[in-house]
Amino acid sequence: MSEIAADPVAMPAKRRGAQLIMLALAVLIVMGAYANVGLAMDGQVPAGMLTYGLGLGALMLAAYLVLAKFAPWADPLILPLVTAVNGLGLVVIYRLEAAKMPGASAANQIMWTGVGVVMFAITLIVVRDHRMLQRLTYTAGAIGLVLLAIPALLPGSLSEVQGAKIWIRLGGFSIQPGEFAKLALVVFFAGYLVAKRDVLALAGRRLLLIDLPRARDLGPVLVTWALSLLVLVFEKDLGTSLLLFGTFIAMIYIATQRTSWVLIGVLLFVGGAYLAGLAFSHVGDRFEIWLNPGSPVFYNREIGGSYQIMQGLFGFGAGGILGTGLGQGHPELIPLSFSDFIFAATGEELGLTGLMALLMMYALLVQRGLRTSLAARDPFSKLLAGGLSFILAWQVFIIVGGVTNLIPLTGLVTPFMSQGGSALLANWILIALLVRMSDAARRPPPQAIQNEGLTQVFQR
Repeated sequence: MSEIAADPVAMPAKRRGAQLIMLALAVLIVMGAYANVGLAMDGQVPAGMLTYGLGLGALMLAAYLVLAKFAPWADPLILPLVTAVNGLGLVVIYRLEAAKMPGASAANQIMWTGVGVVMFAITLIVVRDHRMLQRLTYTAGAIGLVLLAIPALLPGSLSEVQGAKIWIRLGGFSIQPGEFAKLALVVFFAGYLVAKRDVLALAGRRLLLIDLPRARDLGPVLVTWALSLLVLVFEKDLGTSLLLFGTFIAMIYIATQRTSWVLIGVLLFVGGAYLAGLAFSHVGDRFEIWLNPGSPVFYNREIGGSYQIMQGLFGFGAGGILGTGLGQGHPELIPLSFSDFIFAATGEELGLTGLMALLMMYALLVQRGLRTSLAARDPFSKLLAGGLSFILAWQVFIIVGGVTNLIPLTGLVTPFMSQGGSALLANWILIALLVRMSDAARRPPPQAIQNEGLTQVFQR
């Protein structure tokens, strides 16, 4: 009896088989897209299609095996969804490289995908119990702040690219520490809010049917607001600023269920952004470009102006409902279409239909994360899973809103699709944490595991 109870019961074979089939289907879809690009551009299947396909398949099979070993009860849909999105990004980058776009490199991106899968595996192996992260609440906060501050403190020659000081560049190596800072800060927010949620949930005065928080409890929001403004002003990074503050407001709402925190957060950010726009020209230019993208003052600048926004909008228009077809458009005419504007490049060749399918995959990924948050058995897990899911959804909204000119353009990239190592590694670690929490939330209680083990023994 004790031996049966000590051995964990693996996920049912049918469910694990379904996960493997979905993973294989995702890889086949990616290989079909590769073939489509080659047939459209050169009239033949690309010579490297088999290499890319087998490489991607081997990486995802390795991820699946690690997941099956160390998180067997995790949500079976998460890994196939990430595989499909990551693979589609590889196809678009390969298509841009084939069009001779400077900077596009599918080989580099699949290399970074491999490193991302390694980080996914390491995270699952090392973080056997995600609740251990709660003990590192303030350590994670300190690490996040240091990672955010480093680019601002470095000279522009080592940190500035296209006006934004968000990099660390040494020789041929470069990294965006802010991508990893967001993970550390979400861990800090979750641990801090678990400890302080009872205080933050207390109501003060009532205004227009809304219970406002007490004035003495506004400190955490004001500190986070000030930090986001410092990022905006000194690093010229609207994206990270919006991502950081928006995530904190979402998590404080999850912790307290108080709508007043959301209203206060929106008012603070809008007010701060307006004042920063008046005080600093680079912030004001972002809003002017958003309001007047066709202005000759801004349109004549390819990078940092409205030229790339307008080219992206032209690409969306050319794609229409069904798109021009992979390999049959001109996404190479959009500056940075392999990174910041890969969503616009995808929209031109896959059309509105393809973009809706892509957004549906992101929505499903976020939904599985939120479902994990709801199923979690302790407050820290609920907040951490909810925060990580929100940060993924919020990032997609910010970049899609920017390239469609719904909101001012930021420096964020499309998760798992845009070329670059920092964002890809950070997002694979994010997925590993979600998978770990999903496994804990879905794993049957010990008594149920013991009963299932007995049933398996009798069936044999």
